[in-house]
Amino acid sequence: MPRRCSFKIELEFPQPMAGVDEAGCAPLAGPVVAAACILNRDKFPRGIDDSKNLPLEKREALYAKLVKCAGWAVGIASVEEIDTINIYWARMLAMTRAVDALGLEPAWVLVDGNATPRWQRPSKAIVDGDAKCRSIAAASIIAKVTRDRIMADHARDYPGYGWERNRGYPTPDHRRALRELGPTPLHRRSFGLVRAMLSEAAQPQLDIEIQVSESSAPHHHGLSPAKAA
Repeated sequence: MPRRCSFKIELEFPQPMAGVDEAGCAPLAGPVVAAACILNRDKFPRGIDDSKNLPLEKREALYAKLVKCAGWAVGIASVEEIDTINIYWARMLAMTRAVDALGLEPAWVLVDGNATPRWQRPSKAIVDGDAKCRSIAAASIIAKVTRDRIMADHARDYPGYGWERNRGYPTPDHRRALRELGPTPLHRRSFGLVRAMLSEAAQPQLDIEIQVSESSAPHHHGLSPAKAA
């Protein structure tokens, strides 16, 4: 049975302590969304886990409880920012914005991943932190639900790509729509698949007409029917 996330890691750090995670690095479309969450260790919803391990209904239910009992904030890096500074730094930017938006300066920040943003605050990166650390897992839920809702809203403006289901990830239906409908303003031009689609669409279609001259027409060897008779 896999080990569930707990407060074991957080106990080493002073409070208030924020967990930080993001959602949306891999999709072909839409922003990257980060969340920072400060849990009350005496009052928090049960069942907090890595958002990827939670079914939709459970994730939504936990989100509704977290936004009422925890200190939290989100930070967003736009598609334009992703294409300008790349997805890695856009992720760092979104996490920085999330912590800045908390309205208080945490005594320590635990970040999911192998690196922290370049900020002047005590922090530590934890690989697979959303599966080990309850505060990071709570942040992962808030970030995931927030981004899923953003993509569902965008799906109404850009129908046909299935964002209400795939959230902009490169699923077969999204790839097919990208080929058939072309990229939208929300597609990340710096991503290889989108860039390849744009390059393909920009290639001129050459219509080559082949004319068959008399000299190039096929010749029949042998006697004609008249001579053969």
